Amino acid sequence: MIAVFGHLNPDTDAITAALVYAHLLSRQGKEAQAYRLGELNFETAYVLAQAGVEAPPLLGELPAGSEVALVDHNESAQSLPGLKTLTVTHVVDHHKLGDLETPQPAALRFEPVGCTATILMRLHREAGLSIDASDARLLLSAVLSDTLHFRSPTTTPADREAVAFLAQVAGVSDVTAYALAMFAAKSDLGDTPAERLLKMDYKVFAFAGHQWGLGVIETTNPGYVFGRQAELIAAMEAERAASGLDGVLLSVVDILNERNRMLVPAGSEGVVQGAYGAATAGQVADLGSRISRKKQLVPALEAYFAAHP
Repeated sequence: MIAVFGHLNPDTDAITAALVYAHLLSRQGKEAQAYRLGELNFETAYVLAQAGVEAPPLLGELPAGSEVALVDHNESAQSLPGLKTLTVTHVVDHHKLGDLETPQPAALRFEPVGCTATILMRLHREAGLSIDASDARLLLSAVLSDTLHFRSPTTTPADREAVAFLAQVAGVSDVTAYALAMFAAKSDLGDTPAERLLKMDYKVFAFAGHQWGLGVIETTNPGYVFGRQAELIAAMEAERAASGLDGVLLSVVDILNERNRMLVPAGSEGVVQGAYGAATAGQVADLGSRISRKKQLVPALEAYFAAHP
């Protein structure tokens, strides 16, 4: 049995990719089961409900040597603890290659596209297999989520083509209305604890020996998030101390206006200034249209820490 899962603090792409890839592997004669490595965010819960699909079970520890397939990630800091003791047999990802190690040759599929779902659509085509309506809706939702309905600079022509094809298969006639409904669900944060808001889309990265946590809250209502700024800063500082990190940053991305304002705890202002050329005022740095963690935020930090080890 191959355990298929996305990254910690999973987003819509991580969850739907695990579900669809496990289904694809099973159809190809490989017994596979989808799992998740954290709680669903509000957008993902909405997507699964719309597709009539149950969330994959939460994965605990696996015995050493267990076969696993990774989707939407390949770095151990973002994966199941003890990943290096497991046998990675498959990886489907759209991020840069991290510290992945495999004890034997594995099936690897990396492409510079906006979403893992775009690659999974191609894998179905290459295998000569159709995509059922439920899987198509899951994949469509993931592309819309990861590309912010084509607003993100990570968007490629392949992602646009995937949306056009998958929408037809899924029976979604108004893609814009569906994307806005997804973003509304994502933005309905209610009385969610600050600790969970921070971790809803959160990853840890290593930069020249420095460990930093980078969270993102994508919302159509940034005013609500900034109304809880003090709580979020406190949660960020607590997470930094508890996890032994060098720093934690949180981007609040206004989806509709394509603007990123970053929450910056005390002591991190110099890093933000150096990496992004953005001054911090009132513990907020305006990063303008830099809304992609993968393409804009992480590379700038990599360059900064390479020059300031």
